[in-house]
Amino acid sequence: MDESHVTLPQVGGMHGGDYSRKLNLIDHGFRLPSAFDNRPLRIDEFQDLIPQMMYVSATPGERELRHLAEITGQEVPENLLHVKSGGGAGTAEYDKRKGRAMLGETLADIEGVVRMEIRPTGLLDPQIQVRPTTGQIQDLEDEIRARVAVNERVLVTVMTIKFAEEVAVYLNRNGFKAHHLHSEIDTLERTEIIKALRLGHIDIIVGINLLREGLDIPEVSLVAIFDADKEGFLRNERSLLQTIGRASRNEHGQVLLYADKISAAMEAAIGQTIERRVRQDEYNIKHGIIPTTIQKAKPVMGSDVEDLLAGVAGKGKGGGRRLVAKKPGSKGVEGFAKKYGLGAGSWNSTDSVLDNISQPEWVIAATDVMTGVDEPTETIDDRFKLISRLEKEMKNAAARLDFERAAKLRDRIFQLENPQ
Repeated sequence: MDESHVTLPQVGGMHGGDYSRKLNLIDHGFRLPSAFDNRPLRIDEFQDLIPQMMYVSATPGERELRHLAEITGQEVPENLLHVKSGGGAGTAEYDKRKGRAMLGETLADIEGVVRMEIRPTGLLDPQIQVRPTTGQIQDLEDEIRARVAVNERVLVTVMTIKFAEEVAVYLNRNGFKAHHLHSEIDTLERTEIIKALRLGHIDIIVGINLLREGLDIPEVSLVAIFDADKEGFLRNERSLLQTIGRASRNEHGQVLLYADKISAAMEAAIGQTIERRVRQDEYNIKHGIIPTTIQKAKPVMGSDVEDLLAGVAGKGKGGGRRLVAKKPGSKGVEGFAKKYGLGAGSWNSTDSVLDNISQPEWVIAATDVMTGVDEPTETIDDRFKLISRLEKEMKNAAARLDFERAAKLRDRIFQLENPQ
C-alpha cells in the first residue's frame, strides 16, 4: 500500500462516508433502506481479505506502526495505544494519546521497519535553514532570483488559500512567473500548472497542502515553508517531512523554514532529515557516488487535447472547459495567461474550448488561418487532419449552442479547404 499514511485512513473512511450520505437520503425518503447493501468494505473486512501487506511511506502512520508491532509480537508503544489495532480494524485502549512521541522516536521503538534511504542517483535529503519571518517575502525574492538565474524552480507553501493567491499575485507584480495551487483549483488545471512549472512557463508555485506526496519535480531546487512553527495539521512532523521531500529530487535541493521559534515538529523533522542526509553522504563517499539530479522526460502541454475538444474533460455547460470557473466579481488574471502562454478557464474570460487549453501545433495553425497569418500546413495530410479536428470541434460547439464559435470554426475550415 503506497503512501500508507494517507491511503489506509481513506480505506477506513469510505464506508463511514457512504453510510452517512445514504442515511440522510433514506431518512428523508429519497432512497430505500436496501441502498445500504451496496457499499464499500469496512476496514475490518478489507484487512481480512489481505493475506500479506507491505506498507510503503516516507512518513508511516500510527496505524501501520501499531499493526506491525502486533503482527511481529512486539509490545505496542504506549503512544500508539490510542490507535485502533489490526490496521484500523480493531479497537483502541485509550480514547486520547498517552504521551507525545515524534515519528523518529516511535520508529526507534519498533523493530522490523525497513528503511530505504539510499537513492540510485545518490541524491541527498535537502539542506534545511530556519530564517525569521521578518522580511520573509523580500528574503524569498532574493532566493528565487538565484534559482531562476540557473533555470531551477521554486515551491512555496503557506497556510491559507487567500495568502497563497496574494503571494502569487505579489510575485507576479514584481516580475516573477508564479501561480497558486490549492484545493479550489480543478484537478485538470492543477496538472496543467505543474506541467507549466516543469517547462519553465512559470518558475514558482505557491500552494498549501497539495505540495506533498507524489509531486516529483526534478527542476525544483528550493522549497520555502511559511509559518513553519505553527502547530497543527499543516505543520506537524509528517506534513513538514513530506513538504521537505519535494526538494530531494535536485542535487541543489534546499528548504527554507520561515519561523520565529523552533516547534517540536520542526525539531523532529529537521533531525530526521539531517540523520538521513548524513547516512546518505557516508554511503556516497564509500561507494564513490556523485549526487545527480534525476532525469525525467519533459511533459507536453496540450496532450489531452482530444478529450478537451470532445467535451469530456471538463464540467458544466462549457463542454470541455477545463479550469475552475471564476467566482462572481472576482478579478481575472487573463494577462498572466497570455503573457506566459498557459491554459485558460479561470485565466480566460471566454468559454471557448480552443481558447481554454494549452495550444498544440494544429490549434496554432488554425488560429493563424483565422488571423490571416500566412503559414500553410506542410502537407496535404496535415491539412486534412486539421480540418477533421476542426469539424469535430465545430459540431461540439453547435451541440452546446455556441453558434458564434461554430461559425468561426466553419470559416476556418473553409479557408483551409480553399487555400489561395
